[in-house]
Amino acid sequence: MVRLGVNVDHVATLREARKGKLPDPVAAAVLAEMAGAHGVVCHLREDRRHIKDKDLYLLKEVVKNHLNMEMAATDEMVKIATEVVPDMVTLVPERRQELTTEGGIDVVANFEYLEEALTILRANNIVVSLFIAPEISQVKAAARVKADYVELHTGHYAAAESMNKVADELDKIRSMAVAGNKLGLGVSAGHGLNYQNVRDIAVIPQIEELNIGHAIIAKAVLVGMERAVREMLELIK
Repeated sequence: MVRLGVNVDHVATLREARKGKLPDPVAAAVLAEMAGAHGVVCHLREDRRHIKDKDLYLLKEVVKNHLNMEMAATDEMVKIATEVVPDMVTLVPERRQELTTEGGIDVVANFEYLEEALTILRANNIVVSLFIAPEISQVKAAARVKADYVELHTGHYAAAESMNKVADELDKIRSMAVAGNKLGLGVSAGHGLNYQNVRDIAVIPQIEELNIGHAIIAKAVLVGMERAVREMLELIK
């Protein structure tokens, strides 16, 4: 069965609306794992808009299965990652103005820069994934830079408004999952996946893991974290 990583960033987003202590993303992570999630994802942004350093260190202590730290490939973040030593680091592009991550990291254009970050992270026994667009040039570059995984950006698939566009985007993701697998990369996927569109991604044989945040947290607000996670797990089985 494909694994489910639950992103708890938006629990922290809700907390930061009042600059208080609740809701607690660390408590949400514990509940997600208790409900059957295979791992927890968090994005420590440079501007600390939601997840804070303290959250990350606490998550390292309490997450039992798999902690995936999303981050920009900056010197600051690489240093923090080598101190925390999460199970996985996913390198993502980051812009201060964006509401959420808007696309994949350009491995081709930033090859040497990313290679340096990967060398340091892997020397500290951290598995490294690259969040990329489902494009063959990016998949090949990820293999050349010696990433362990690629996470295929599913945002355009999730936002597609016509059946033809959905089919086109799904074909791209399928093809790049196959390509990544053939090049020796582990393959995961995420961004914009929800309870209505996740099944067609989950059945792609080469995809090992789905990382989902907003849809699960939005549902958890209404029905609770345990039910929200369990219902997503049922869909991706």
